[in-house]
Amino acid sequence: MLWHPKQPERTRARDPIEPAALPVAFDEGLLRQHLTTLLEAAQADGGVAVYLESLEAKRRLFGGLLAEDAIEALDEAGIEALLGAVFTARRKLFPVLAEMGAASAAAALRELLYGSAPLGTRMHDFVARLPIRDGEGREARARAARLRRAAHDLAAEVLHFADPVRYPLMARWVWDDATTSGALREFVPGAASTSRLALDARPETFEAARRWIAAGVEAQGIYRDVPFWVDLVQAAAYAHYFRAMTGGVLGSDFTRSGGPEESMKKLLGIEPERRGGKSRVKRSTWHADT
Repeated sequence: MLWHPKQPERTRARDPIEPAALPVAFDEGLLRQHLTTLLEAAQADGGVAVYLESLEAKRRLFGGLLAEDAIEALDEAGIEALLGAVFTARRKLFPVLAEMGAASAAAALRELLYGSAPLGTRMHDFVARLPIRDGEGREARARAARLRRAAHDLAAEVLHFADPVRYPLMARWVWDDATTSGALREFVPGAASTSRLALDARPETFEAARRWIAAGVEAQGIYRDVPFWVDLVQAAAYAHYFRAMTGGVLGSDFTRSGGPEESMKKLLGIEPERRGGKSRVKRSTWHADT
């Protein structure tokens, strides 16, 4: 099942997300189609087990660096490690976090993960806390908007991979209500013929979609690592969606991917390490807090 049955009471009580009623019908046949795509694509890498192991390694990375008793020690190297595993943020956000300094960035992440405000508020406040300025002119405003979107995705992945059971993956590639695009569109029959879908990007909606996909996964006899299976099925759905488009929102780095397995690994930030261990993060000079 999706939820660990023996979580401590304190853990269960934190950030309960009650799933919303899905305003559109999802289709079980489409889910099975994307599950088949996943299974077939994974053969190029030795099977789904390889992806599950990579996702578990990412969980250990995030969980170790962001544990409540460890997060204050987060430094430049740790922040770079986190960013390196977030595809939509790693080439954009390091200079912003560098401007903050490690201590301030760690404090923002602590508040995101362990603050007392409602979850949606904490995600919004995390983005607002980063030093992203609109500047003057259309290009400057567009750049600021891109950075805020990347910051949102970082917040979404930090939450999910620090605790995959508690938090659904709320990245924009799963669903972006501003553009009505993302993986969830690929579970709705007839979605290709409409430009709008009545889905929002509240945590409760992501949770409802996750539970629906999890139930479909379990219906196929899969009961272990279900949160990660949900991630993988969504990535397979988005790879299908993206390849059906004439253009894309993830940029040229994404479009240079090979087959769907490469797209899925990029989306989930689980590509093999670069030769020589070279970072995928686009760096800038790191400034200490003053």
